[in-house]
Amino acid sequence: ATTLRDEKVKVLKAVQRIEPDGVGEFTVRGQYRTYRDEKGVAFNTNTATFAAAKMYINNWRWRNVPFFLRSGKALAGKVTEIAVQFRHVPHLMFPLAPGEGLPANRLGLCLQPNEGILLHFETKLPGAGMRTRSVDMSYLYEQDFGTNSLPDAYERLLLDALHGDASLFTRSDEIELAWRLIDPIIDGWDSEHAPPLAFYESGTWGPSKSDEFIRAEKGRKWFSICTEC
Repeated sequence: ATTLRDEKVKVLKAVQRIEPDGVGEFTVRGQYRTYRDEKGVAFNTNTATFAAAKMYINNWRWRNVPFFLRSGKALAGKVTEIAVQFRHVPHLMFPLAPGEGLPANRLGLCLQPNEGILLHFETKLPGAGMRTRSVDMSYLYEQDFGTNSLPDAYERLLLDALHGDASLFTRSDEIELAWRLIDPIIDGWDSEHAPPLAFYESGTWGPSKSDEFIRAEKGRKWFSICTEC
């Protein structure tokens, strides 16, 4: 448990902090349109209900690799997932027509609600030709072990506490480091450097500004891996 928690702290220490004057470049803040109609919410509030950010981890393994994060309320679904898009290789094994390219391979780690793994990659079509097609290979806990096969989150935590296993518990230094990354963003959003509040409709995946934000990074896009499983 100690080794795992030490590694989590090590990663947070290596994350490049977004300074208040950089929030316009590295973050998007949004609010769903009917939020101000909610009971107890001020009619002119600028409180964000959606956030997206581009961050970097400054260590030998992940240097110069962008990490895009997004979270929000009233979105199209409640999912927790990690999508890894692999970079293109410097050479191609398959001859392609002029202007044609191969989609990037992707690995999806679905944490909830559809716990599992999805691998999206290119494969050669059967036959003598050299054409390829995108295919998916997936593994879902529910398919192999049935519905409700995994313990509830608190059930697992309580059992770990009884066994003295602190692996899944957040240590105080990890919390402090996480807030050191978040506080400057909050300060920036409360300053003249704040990006404009981008509005979005309930039941969508956030404001169109967040799509423009990630597209600016070499044409990338958000992937809803878990909903594709």
